[in-house]
Amino acid sequence: MTDSIHPYSTATQMLAALEARTISSVELTEMHLERIVRRDGPLNAIPVPTAELAREAALRADASRMAGQQGALLGLPMTLKESTQVAGLPQSAGIMGLAEYQPAHDGPIARRVFEEGACLLGKTNIPVALGDWQADSPVYGTTNNPWDLACTPGGSTGGGAAALAAGMTPLEIGSDIGGSIRVPAAYCGVYGHRPSETAIPKVGAFPMSDRPNPAFMMGVQGPLSRSAFDLELLFDVVAGPEEGDDAGWRFDPPPARHRALEDFRVAVMPPSSLVSPSAAMAAKVDDLASFLSRVGATVGSAMPVIDEHAYFADYLTLLTVMTSRGMDPEARSQAGQRLLDTEDPLFVPQGHGMTLDAHDYLRLLDRREAARAAWRAFFVHWDVVICPTALDAAFPHVDGDQRSRTLSIDGSDVPYMYNIVYPMWAIYAGQPATAFPAGLNVAGLPLGLQAIGPYLEDRTTLHFAQLLERDWCGFEVPPGY
Repeated sequence: MTDSIHPYSTATQMLAALEARTISSVELTEMHLERIVRRDGPLNAIPVPTAELAREAALRADASRMAGQQGALLGLPMTLKESTQVAGLPQSAGIMGLAEYQPAHDGPIARRVFEEGACLLGKTNIPVALGDWQADSPVYGTTNNPWDLACTPGGSTGGGAAALAAGMTPLEIGSDIGGSIRVPAAYCGVYGHRPSETAIPKVGAFPMSDRPNPAFMMGVQGPLSRSAFDLELLFDVVAGPEEGDDAGWRFDPPPARHRALEDFRVAVMPPSSLVSPSAAMAAKVDDLASFLSRVGATVGSAMPVIDEHAYFADYLTLLTVMTSRGMDPEARSQAGQRLLDTEDPLFVPQGHGMTLDAHDYLRLLDRREAARAAWRAFFVHWDVVICPTALDAAFPHVDGDQRSRTLSIDGSDVPYMYNIVYPMWAIYAGQPATAFPAGLNVAGLPLGLQAIGPYLEDRTTLHFAQLLERDWCGFEVPPGY
């Protein structure tokens, strides 16, 4: 085994070593399996290990390389979120009643990574029904953040982000309807890409969601990694139409709008009337804006012409509808109450998302299309908009009903659900957004920002993050790892 490849090598570097035959897939896979045994105990990031499956896949990958076969991920070990559909493996989404559920067939994400030769190390931890910025599940227990075991790694792709930061996997696939890719990436100091809404199949991201449903909106699947270059590598593997649409549709995203930072037109999200991030987070946005100005980029404060309170209320309403589908009326009401609070003026009235008739729902979708048009008009003049990914760095583990939880932001208690404000800007209108590290706060915890870009122009935000990784700030190894 070559000394140049180690657990914190990028996926791109690992694949180059595999191609050069300086390391075998068996060796690379064993390196990661040994790392998991040694490091995962205190983290509980990978509660569904698949060591034997990984070893078998590694043997096949080495034989394929010897036979001259190719694959974008051939011989590369990686993990998948527990809620990702993989044949014969648990897919509970942290729901105790589904603890024994195992799908019979791979979903499109698993199928695509396996067809390209990936070796599955295991499935990573999630919260109950993927509905928290923690990874705390009655099925698998709590996942801790490698930067501070007393803190959450984020959610819902918390186990995957923790495994990346701890050097236990080079790649992960997560899902995101409320920040579940980008918030864990920010809390663990790694990268995450929420793709354009139709860029990657949505099927298989939740138990028994194994058929395309065009009415399901906002929820996506997407990659996490320790390098923005690896994000694009995995994006290219899993991007493409849903089954059925592939008979005639092809996904051919345009190249990044610019190749150099100085050519980008970068909008900085103005202060929001909804909620303010921590001073440390705001300072990171200012630091990045100053850096971009110094290198010659066009930088200004700008956002689409949108009523942000109405935008937020419509997002919450649609989120409640999407995340409560299939529930009985009582369960739907409880789901709505988790998000909708009559005592908080930022949130739509309690139950509003549960009482839409068909015509109200169509009017909601009309307003969503108006918001999408506003983003299109905005990106005629700008290439990306930068803003925080979350309100602050990772917070200590917290219990109790989410409606009663608070986050401490610069000494003030902020309602827990306000953490959804910055993720939701990209979600509601289906925009791509790439989360990237922005350094550490005074407590030594990662802070993360995101670049939101034009619909279907995922390569623009991905390349922007790659340039920042090269020239501004990148992944750091947590102390002790």
